[in-house]
Amino acid sequence: MPFLVLKRSTVIFALVLLAAVVSATGWFLLGKDSISVFSQDKAAAAPREIHMVTGEFKATLPDGKELEAYRWDPGTIFIKEGEEVVLKISGINGMEHPFIIEGTDIKGIVKKGGETSVLVKIDKEGIYRLVCLTHPDRDSNGPMIGYIVVD
Repeated sequence: MPFLVLKRSTVIFALVLLAAVVSATGWFLLGKDSISVFSQDKAAAAPREIHMVTGEFKATLPDGKELEAYRWDPGTIFIKEGEEVVLKISGINGMEHPFIIEGTDIKGIVKKGGETSVLVKIDKEGIYRLVCLTHPDRDSNGPMIGYIVVD
């Protein structure tokens, strides 16, 4: 009785070829009615959303004194010059964070458990500070400052 002897490389080649044929068949049969996930038309019409949160760090010193520091997370965001973005800031820690974006007229308040949306469009390149007015410096558990880099 004759035996069929296959090399490992032959079996691997056959499996790769089979996977390629199955993938190509699926693409041709199922891909005709596909809708693009990222449509350039919709992306141009709607401003990009950037999600941020308020955060807090706590520590207890050996003498029992508590330290707190608040921050924006992410601490730095990047936008293009003249790009419209919507900052969606969720209040996680701290009861209330009134804020301004220095060099602009943009301001708002983030409350714990809520979300504040602010439309941002900056036409001049530079680095703009997102400053919490409750925590602007170390003496007030800050500085709670984020950076908006405009290129």
